[in-house]
Amino acid sequence: MPRIIDVIEAPDQGGRELVVRAPAFGSGDFRLGSQVIVRESQRAVFYRDGKSLDLFEPGRHTITTFNLPILSGLLRMGTAGQDIFTAEVFFANMREFTDLKWGTPEPVSLRDTDLGLVRLRGFGQYTMQISDPKRFVDQFVGAQGMYRTGQITDYLRGAIISRMTDLWGENMTSILDLPRLFDELSAAMRATLQDDFTAMGLSLKQFRIVSISPTEETAKAIDERASMGAIGDMNAYMQFRTARALGDAAQQPGGAGGTGEGLGLGAGIGLGAGMAGMITNAMGGATQGATQQPAAQPVAAPAIMTLEQAAGYLQVSPADIQALIDDGSLQAKRIGSHYRIAKRAIDDFLAP
Repeated sequence: MPRIIDVIEAPDQGGRELVVRAPAFGSGDFRLGSQVIVRESQRAVFYRDGKSLDLFEPGRHTITTFNLPILSGLLRMGTAGQDIFTAEVFFANMREFTDLKWGTPEPVSLRDTDLGLVRLRGFGQYTMQISDPKRFVDQFVGAQGMYRTGQITDYLRGAIISRMTDLWGENMTSILDLPRLFDELSAAMRATLQDDFTAMGLSLKQFRIVSISPTEETAKAIDERASMGAIGDMNAYMQFRTARALGDAAQQPGGAGGTGEGLGLGAGIGLGAGMAGMITNAMGGATQGATQQPAAQPVAAPAIMTLEQAAGYLQVSPADIQALIDDGSLQAKRIGSHYRIAKRAIDDFLAP
């Protein structure tokens, strides 16, 4: 005896289920006279052998050959004299679905006029509604073989990302211009996707881009570009990087011995360029030294020095000078949080 379904309904569809299938698995054995209850926010589509049979509007319906004419041919197939046929019913939810999410699963690589190549991630929200239940069921159940909400939203998300990537590629100039174009890009995406959604029996109500963010590597490139733009002069920028790296190295334990380790890549390049210039100038001065004025004498050390000046005078780090003061080897005066060292005290320290 085949299973008989006398009442066909989906009372607990809720606000998050796009489609509910009855029965949940397999085919339903429906007999003439079975009741189909369709709620106000639903439409019911009968489906059999990959083809939609008919659409039921809200209300109570009795299965007959009158309201489902294709049954006449199905019943003639014969089922041991019983007036039944096997089919599935899909209840399409006609509510408006809000706060649906989309996002790029992987960064999108794009050309940038300022940075060359950038990799971006994006995410946002959209709102949609089933506009043509029969076409919707045909597209997803018949064409795609899917009816679960998660499967359908994943498919839609893929379509959105495909269109989004294409739109970014056509309109991308610089990532620095994107924040002011969110509204325009959102409107363009909604217009672009509308035909795609309509073909699937859906209506795209709203589409929003919430964020477009760079990957970590692209963010570093943007930071470097901003630093260069703020300074303006590349030579001044390299000098700044060199001076900062030297200052940081001087604060490290080991003093001058740690200078090489404290230099960053940019500082090293700047220092190398500076050294090259100094060597060139020195060689040029040696060539002309016999006929030119004598070399300048080194500037005399001040009588009263700071920690840094004393460190330069002795060619050690300020930390080394501080250590000599702390253990009493070098006499110095503390004024507030600063030290002042007399040149005479340093000369006395150096005396054998």
